[in-house]
Amino acid sequence: MKKSIPNLITLGNLLCGVIATMQAVQGNLALAALFIALGIFLDFFDGMAARLLGVAGPMGRELDSLADVVTSGVAPGMILFTVLQSTSSLAVTPYLALLIPACSALRLAKFNIDERQTTSFLGLPTPANALVWASIGVAFDRPDIANIAIVPMDIPSVPFLLLIMMVLSFMLISELPLFSLKIHSLRWSDNKIQYIFLLGAILLIILFGVMGIALTILWYILLSILTSRNNAKS
Repeated sequence: MKKSIPNLITLGNLLCGVIATMQAVQGNLALAALFIALGIFLDFFDGMAARLLGVAGPMGRELDSLADVVTSGVAPGMILFTVLQSTSSLAVTPYLALLIPACSALRLAKFNIDERQTTSFLGLPTPANALVWASIGVAFDRPDIANIAIVPMDIPSVPFLLLIMMVLSFMLISELPLFSLKIHSLRWSDNKIQYIFLLGAILLIILFGVMGIALTILWYILLSILTSRNNAKS
């Protein structure tokens, strides 16, 4: 029975992604974002459960990636698709959002065969990219929620949305080293970068509300670039 627990958690992630995709296509972007967040939450715990129960194996790893393709690839792509359908005058423009699930699938396939990504990441993790589009979906669908912020932000224009999409899609399959968010102890010296990131993330969310989540991912990328340069110099 215990062998099935991590896989059941992973399947919960998958089903959250399916529901999120359905809601996004129907235009319920805030609800889609909620299920993406729930799926990512489950994704965080399936691997941990497998290790604690001593049942980690290749099947769980593959199933996890299949679930992530849906929750962190297809679902956020459909959020952007729906946003572009409502904001772009060109019928073909929304289909550019399919770059998100395509690059997400490629990133996950590379991750499964890349033995270098054990304590850090090479390229943007798919859940981080998904959170960007989830937050934009909430801001687009529920401006009343988005405006609960010290500094309210408008939804980016179509050209800027497409620029963000292309940059983040490239980041998914890039070789840029990004630090791990795992905290192994409470000591500042052991987790200095993680604590700096968390403090910045809290500040961004306090200032910008829902859109602060998207800015937090950009902060994560920027901090990773700065710290990787410092490590290279030292």
